[in-house]
Amino acid sequence: MLAGVVAAIMAGMTGMSFAAIPLYRLFCAATGFGGTPNITGATAPGASGQTIRVRFNADTNPGLPWTFAPDQTEVALNLGDEQVAFYHALNRSNRPVTGMALYNVTPEKVGKYFHKTACFCFNKQTLSPNQSMEFPVSFWVDPAIRNDPNTADIKVVTLSYTFYRSLEDAEKSGALAKAGPHVGPMSAADMAEKSEAN
Repeated sequence: MLAGVVAAIMAGMTGMSFAAIPLYRLFCAATGFGGTPNITGATAPGASGQTIRVRFNADTNPGLPWTFAPDQTEVALNLGDEQVAFYHALNRSNRPVTGMALYNVTPEKVGKYFHKTACFCFNKQTLSPNQSMEFPVSFWVDPAIRNDPNTADIKVVTLSYTFYRSLEDAEKSGALAKAGPHVGPMSAADMAEKSEAN
C-alpha cells in the first residue's frame, strides 16, 4: 500500500517536471512575465505620435562556432507602427552547423506590450562552412505602454536573441524557460517587402 502511494507520488512529480517548462512558457506568453513578448497575432494599430527606442542584442552560446550580430544597434520606433529589423550570422567552421535562436525582451515588465509578428526563433538554421545568412524579425510596441504606470517611463526596450546549437543546450543553460514563444517564420523576401513598405 505504502509502496503504491510512493510510486504514484513519484510518477506525479515526474509528470509535473516534464510539464513545468511548457506551462511556464504559456503563463509568460499570457502575462508578459519574464520579459516574454506578447504573441497574439494582433495587427499594429498604427502610429500614435509617441516614440520608443528599441535596442538589438545578439549572443552566441560558446558551443556554436558562429558570429551573430544585429545589422543595426537601435531604432526609434513610433508606438503602434510595425518595424522590421535584421540580424546576420556567419558559420566560422569548416563544416555545416545547425543552430537555434531564443529571444527575450527587457525590461521584463514591457513584455506584454512588445508584439512580435514574425521571427526566426525556435527554427533550426543550418549554415554551410563560412556561409552567412540574414535573419529578419518583425515587431511593434503597443501604445498602451504609456498608459500603464509601471511602464509609462520606459524609454528603451532591448530585444535580445541568443543562438544555441540545440534546444537541449538552451535548456541546460536555463534560457529555455525564459525564452519568448515561437511566432512562426517569415521569409527574408517577405520581410524585405515589409521593410520597404515602412
